[in-house]
Amino acid sequence: MKIAKRMDNLSPSVTMAITALGRELKAQGRDILSFSAGEPDFDTPDIIKEAAIEAIKAGHTKYTAVEGITETKQAIIDKLKRDHGLNYELSHIITSNGAKHSLFNLFQCLLEAGDEVIIPAPYWVTYPEQVKFSDGVPVFIETDDSTNFKITAKQLEEAISEKTRVLLLNTPSNPTGSVYSKEELIEIGKVLEGTDILVFSDEMYEKIMYDDLKFTAVAEVSEDMFNRTVTINGISKSVAMTGWRYGYIATPHNDLIKAMIKFQGQVTSNVNSITQYAAIAALEGKADKDMEIMRVEFEKRRNVAIEQFNAIDGISCVEPHGAFYLFVNIKGITNDSMKFSSELLEKEGVAVVPGLAFGTEGYFRFSFATDLESIEEGIRRIKKFANENY
Repeated sequence: MKIAKRMDNLSPSVTMAITALGRELKAQGRDILSFSAGEPDFDTPDIIKEAAIEAIKAGHTKYTAVEGITETKQAIIDKLKRDHGLNYELSHIITSNGAKHSLFNLFQCLLEAGDEVIIPAPYWVTYPEQVKFSDGVPVFIETDDSTNFKITAKQLEEAISEKTRVLLLNTPSNPTGSVYSKEELIEIGKVLEGTDILVFSDEMYEKIMYDDLKFTAVAEVSEDMFNRTVTINGISKSVAMTGWRYGYIATPHNDLIKAMIKFQGQVTSNVNSITQYAAIAALEGKADKDMEIMRVEFEKRRNVAIEQFNAIDGISCVEPHGAFYLFVNIKGITNDSMKFSSELLEKEGVAVVPGLAFGTEGYFRFSFATDLESIEEGIRRIKKFANENY
């Protein structure tokens, strides 16, 4: 069968592939510890499940408006006002089947052939693939441990060209857990002043913050940044609802929202109606206590994992202030993250994601969204593997 040429430019997700391989090996009887998936190991809070059950009982099982029901959109507006002092209207919001779907809608509706999207590296594996699929050109800004994997205003200024259409920021970051401070975002905003460059701000991990730090939304740092920012968010990570598939976009650009409604209406239509009603409970803060329990546990796991990784010769790890990932530096023993990760899985039964998948060689991503006992055993195996093979 002849497959469309556009598929030649689309690479499969390495994280999904490694996660699937780990599950397959485990099904074959192998003792596999997987730290590859970006998914909380907690269950969805009961109050959200109960909201979903009530929605079913109430008969909310029909099509909804493509952009989502008014009640959920209003809950998003209230959340953004409550958390960040931002003022949006119903016409500024669209809901979709997760942040990945939101981003795809954006790129498809916005990019023309040759438009450039600036993406800091390391980056979430999906970003450049969707840009290329939408005929755009990803332009990468390299970062490393020395800046906690964050770009500087100077780097951004040097990366901008007449073809730049979008700056894509992810804070807190997948895969590094880095978080941009308000001051850093202000400096980035100053570089963009006087341009028509949009900022796509992926804030999916905003509720998973550590060290008593407060998250700053990109859109809240100035009026100019508010007007140029498209916020992408959801509830998959914060309240363990990955399988429910719910994301949303907020932007004052009504024309962009209208274009996405038109596009989504011909592709998927509305988000699952039950999920929309269940999402209200999360957006209104009814599961905040559950979220805090998860966050505290993640921070405890982070602290243990960092201490143990930094005790391994040739391996180091900077402390992330958000999300639930460590981006572990293995340059002291090898620059080939793919070989390292493949052999680690084969020999020790430990699944991690090579840094190459995120555009940065010499690292691997380690998700600590799993129990502490597994984390400690996994790091013990990684230490054994590194000592015996490098």
